[in-house]
Amino acid sequence: MQYPTLFSPLTINGMITKNRIVATPTGDFFEDKALGGAGIVIAGHAIVEPGHSSYASADEADAFAKYQREETRRRVLKVHQAGARASIEIFHGGQHARAHEFARGPVDLVRADGLPVRGMTEDDMAAVAGMFGERAREAQELGFDMVFLHFGHGWLPAQFLSPRTNHRTDRYGGSLANRARFPLQILQAVREAVGPRFPVDMRISAYEFMDNSIEFADVLEFIVMAEPFIDAVQISAGVDIGIQGNVHMATTNFEDHMPNAPWAAAVRQRVGIPVAVVGAIMNPDEAEDLLASGVVDLVALGRPLVADPDWPRKAQEGRADEIVPCIRCLQCYHISTERKKVGCSVNARFWNESFVPRRLTPAPDAKRVVVVGGGPAGIVAAVTAAERGHDVVLLEQADELGGQLRWVAKEHYKQDIRAYLEYLRRTVERSVVDVRLGCEATPDVVRSLRPDALVLALGATEHVPPIPGADLPHVHTGTGAIDREAVLGKQVAIVGAGSIGTEIGLELATLSGRDVTMIELGTRWAPQGNSLYREGLRQKLEKAVTLEFLFETTCASIGSGSVDVVTSDGAVRSIPADDVVISVGMRPRREQAHALYGITPETVMVGDCVQPRIIQDAVFEAYTYAMNL
Repeated sequence: MQYPTLFSPLTINGMITKNRIVATPTGDFFEDKALGGAGIVIAGHAIVEPGHSSYASADEADAFAKYQREETRRRVLKVHQAGARASIEIFHGGQHARAHEFARGPVDLVRADGLPVRGMTEDDMAAVAGMFGERAREAQELGFDMVFLHFGHGWLPAQFLSPRTNHRTDRYGGSLANRARFPLQILQAVREAVGPRFPVDMRISAYEFMDNSIEFADVLEFIVMAEPFIDAVQISAGVDIGIQGNVHMATTNFEDHMPNAPWAAAVRQRVGIPVAVVGAIMNPDEAEDLLASGVVDLVALGRPLVADPDWPRKAQEGRADEIVPCIRCLQCYHISTERKKVGCSVNARFWNESFVPRRLTPAPDAKRVVVVGGGPAGIVAAVTAAERGHDVVLLEQADELGGQLRWVAKEHYKQDIRAYLEYLRRTVERSVVDVRLGCEATPDVVRSLRPDALVLALGATEHVPPIPGADLPHVHTGTGAIDREAVLGKQVAIVGAGSIGTEIGLELATLSGRDVTMIELGTRWAPQGNSLYREGLRQKLEKAVTLEFLFETTCASIGSGSVDVVTSDGAVRSIPADDVVISVGMRPRREQAHALYGITPETVMVGDCVQPRIIQDAVFEAYTYAMNL
């Protein structure tokens, strides 16, 4: 077997799990993860105290209330149908909860939304600890194999542990022993409720990445204190409230893979219970290395199982190269988009389980399908249509597939996009799609193929505005700059601070020490990026000392060694520049697409030729259209 440690069993307090993979509770849809082969599936969450503990709504139902029990029991059944072990997250939001009248926390305060937070009395603590125990016991009675106590990410137990939020001066504040008193009371209540032979798991943040965070040394000591009451511990980082720490809880593309592994290794050296680690474990090779080298006993996968719930099954069957890689875009995290566009960039089914089926069905009538454009939308449409039994021809004008991803994948912080591009190319190679590279899809060429259905995925073109001097040899588009990065001069001016332009500037400034000036007509950089992408980018930008932004500034002209700009107050300024990059956005290839209408009634545009957007839109449109063709 390729991954012998990853697919070896593990016993946790008498419970044996078939492999070392834990599916984390990323959303309350978890059945695909169980069917996909994870050994332990955390089947969503249950709130501790109705009306005072939910992060979603003050009216969230108690999962163990009389008329909710049958549905909660079905969570167990959905997990057990695949031979996985069923766990459930036991959760209390504390001072950040969506609550009626008041929230609970370590100290009295008034939140920004006006809701009062009541500092907990000893009676409150005893009551809430008892509720934790009751929920764990109820989970046990309903057939869950274990419970997962959330002590990390800035929620109630973490609020007492961290000096960032615990400002008490009594015996529940100050020293670690005091700050740990109530969290340990919770653990003791849970253990007493479920008895000695029921597995109890706990997640905790090794570091919060916020001002006045709890130090890892204290976290480690608390885990040692907690060990008598728990049977496993999962090491995470960051917080779920506070965007600065959010991007370390769910890392962006700007961070390395497996960032929490060193902390988990330190924990494993101190305790005798199984240790799991979560956070950007992107592929089975990384997971196997963590386990085989003794860093941890379990790997917990969140977004990788959102991108491909069959990740474990494919790895176990020797098909790791078929795993759809997560690109860490964070579209799946509701905070990123303020719940406006939650989904997965590479898995159209996520968040759309009610109408996007788990498996494709054969097409009732095989059609001749022509796909124009070999970017992500075109590839996904072509491969999906072919998998359903259609006869598919994919036309691509360039001499290689990938569209704009061909350049994005070359950037330093885009290792996950590189992995996705390689995956897309492999899927085409494995398929029966007739790929024709270097082929311009003129109306006559497309017509000659006699398509029954035509998918137009022509993408978009970089826009170069009519700036005087834009045709000089030292002026480059964004893709041109990526191709020529090694030979660009010491001083670089970039016109346009969208995501592409800003990342090019960041890379030039931080990795090669160039002096970079960003010229942006608007008021901020990367405005189209989601909030967590922008925060991850901000944390990198603040370290880029040779990078300067000029906002509300227009590029008036480009000369042989400088760029003239006009600031918002009308002042003219000359910026030294050995090279100039123009990255002001993309323009959809609509006219080319429209010219291909009329060849067959079954014609659809997908991806950037409709409107330049994100990968999520391209993949969803392409997959679902081909799924229904």
